[in-house]
Amino acid sequence: MTIRVVIADDQEMIRTGLRMILNAQPDIEVVGEAADGREAVALARRLRPDVCLFDIRMPDIDGIEATRQLAGPEVDDPLAVVVITTFDLDEYVYGALKAGARGFLLKDAGPELLVQAIQAAARGDALIAPSVTARLLATFSNTRPATPRAQPIEPLTAREEEVLVTVARGRTNAEIADELYISLSTVKTHLASLMNKLGARNRVEIAMWAYETGRIAS
Repeated sequence: MTIRVVIADDQEMIRTGLRMILNAQPDIEVVGEAADGREAVALARRLRPDVCLFDIRMPDIDGIEATRQLAGPEVDDPLAVVVITTFDLDEYVYGALKAGARGFLLKDAGPELLVQAIQAAARGDALIAPSVTARLLATFSNTRPATPRAQPIEPLTAREEEVLVTVARGRTNAEIADELYISLSTVKTHLASLMNKLGARNRVEIAMWAYETGRIAS
């Protein structure tokens, strides 16, 4: 299956570079480009791509607001969004993930990581730049909501708590399986149960719930 991608960045040179990298992949096709956030939202709603790749700083509507409009908690049929930026700032990371992004990359991450992030978002997973992941714990810990997150009506099992922590630490399904000595199918079963109990739509929201409820100490 070909992954259809919409790119949004206010710099034409950056869009060209991203398009060349992605179109060189056998399973990815760039189907649209936008130079500002408002245009990006309209284009994405019209084309319904598998993944949107948005820059943070764009005219009119920035990448975080564009992400919120396409993938935020109030969106009934959210699109997968990966945010890419030059600016390695914690508030951007937190803002993008809160807005519903499935990935966060820096523009110097390299083609391989970019492709991996697009592929991960398309299959419902999340990929965050390694240089950013190490600081996510402190970022989320310092910006927990004033009102504590509600606990699930049905308590998490001990194994689900273990899977929750590994997801919050950015582990892939294969890494979780190895770390907890369980099968990949069992990992997927636990993830599905966590999403159901927590009302989460993806791994990022599971991780955010873990951070915001203090499951992981900074």
